[in-house]
Amino acid sequence: MSKEALHLSIRNLEPSDYPQLKQLMDSIYNDIGGAWPKETIDGLINDFPDGQLAIEDDGLLVGIALTALVKYDVFSIPHKYDDLIGQREIILNDLEGDTMYGLDVLIHQDYRGYRLGRRLYEARKDLCRSMNYQAILAGGRIPNYHNYAAELSPTEYIDKVSRKEIHDPILSFQLSNDFQVKRLLRNYLPEDEDSMGYATLLEWNNILYEPEESVIDRDKQEIRVGAIQWQMREFDSVEKVLEQVEFYVDAISDYQSDFAVLPELFNTPLMGLTDQTNQAKAIRFLAGFTERFKEEISRMAVSYNINIVAGSLVEEGEDGQLYNVAYLCQRDGTINRQPKLHITPQEEDEWVIQGGDTLNVFETDAGRVGILVCYDVEFPELPRILAEQDMDVLFVPFWTDTKNSYLRVRHCAQARAIENECYVVVCGSVGNVPSIENLDVQYAQSSVFSPSDFAFPHDAVMSETTPNTEMLMFSDLDLRRLKVVRNEGTVTNLKHRRKDLFDLRWRDWSLKAGD
Repeated sequence: MSKEALHLSIRNLEPSDYPQLKQLMDSIYNDIGGAWPKETIDGLINDFPDGQLAIEDDGLLVGIALTALVKYDVFSIPHKYDDLIGQREIILNDLEGDTMYGLDVLIHQDYRGYRLGRRLYEARKDLCRSMNYQAILAGGRIPNYHNYAAELSPTEYIDKVSRKEIHDPILSFQLSNDFQVKRLLRNYLPEDEDSMGYATLLEWNNILYEPEESVIDRDKQEIRVGAIQWQMREFDSVEKVLEQVEFYVDAISDYQSDFAVLPELFNTPLMGLTDQTNQAKAIRFLAGFTERFKEEISRMAVSYNINIVAGSLVEEGEDGQLYNVAYLCQRDGTINRQPKLHITPQEEDEWVIQGGDTLNVFETDAGRVGILVCYDVEFPELPRILAEQDMDVLFVPFWTDTKNSYLRVRHCAQARAIENECYVVVCGSVGNVPSIENLDVQYAQSSVFSPSDFAFPHDAVMSETTPNTEMLMFSDLDLRRLKVVRNEGTVTNLKHRRKDLFDLRWRDWSLKAGD
């Protein structure tokens, strides 16, 4: 059969296909009874038509995949093939089932080598995702086992097949199609002498599966982020700053965003309201406004029904020390805090700001999020610890003066998105305010970065602003794509870490899942 002569198409099996199906099954299953009766096939087509797949070449049936519907809780535990079969060889389809059960995949002998089996498996997976089934299960024969039974136990045989030391025509194929061996099944099909009655319970897990539940309770999978590339300017009162914040929050909420993001220390121009000759005193003066900002921004979050990453603000701690703290004001009224852990020399020397000692992942109604303030994103250990807590989106409010400073933040943030398979949102400030100490110049290009794989933009940049221009930036983030790339990506950085060689732990303080 030459490739040039092929005219392949995939479709659902029809009752009229039975004569060809019988011929195909009889030729392949001659050692275990041959084809199913026509009544069995008609019952499968009637009960679960979408699950019965066929590949034809100019009308010739060259491949089939038969599938049943079952309950996961029933068939994910030890069972026998007969548990699927009723009287007169009728497949016991459970029309309320939440899982697909692979019965047979057969390829015409003249068409082997064209990866038609893989094509049928991919069609099954697509159906599983589209129908929101929990998994695909299958009882897999191990037909080469009889050649090794004298020297290997079934589990030893399975282990050697998984390590590719032995080839098994069925198990090797299943493993190459992302199925995992869940357990060994004994006496699964006693008449299968080649497998000596053994089989593997195989599972392909649908990572996008969502249990049936109330729409209100369902976690959002598509979220919208709005970032405020804030221009530093002189303000004559706290009220003026808050008016500007509310203007932007209002605008972003009008676009049905789930998050609004402000930059690091966006209210610093209020230092212009006091004597700046002593910077330590001026920054402590600024800290006096923080409670007001927290209260007002939290009110906006509730009023405008949006989660607000309130940049960062200078906070005076209970110990009397100053900290640079990012706040997440959620739309349910919750206020979370994440202190900046690594303090820049300028912050430490001129403002006497201390580094915090807690690291948080926050559960929101639009995903699990983390916040790292500016310099912190340049330390890869922190995002990795957050990624281990299933973080979806990392927010990085920043404040940089020059382009080279900005590029340090940008390049590190983009690396964090790739290595931790998450979205990273960086949001900064722009403008020149020579009248206020340390606000002479700002440089920013706020951006949203993604993992680098086929499901995302080719340059792994979801969105970005015009540099050094006050503006809003929006980006739609699909959290389901993160699940896919973490499990089925071209590379899977998180899964492939060599934990046998190295690990990472948080020392002295407990990692928190919310403050």
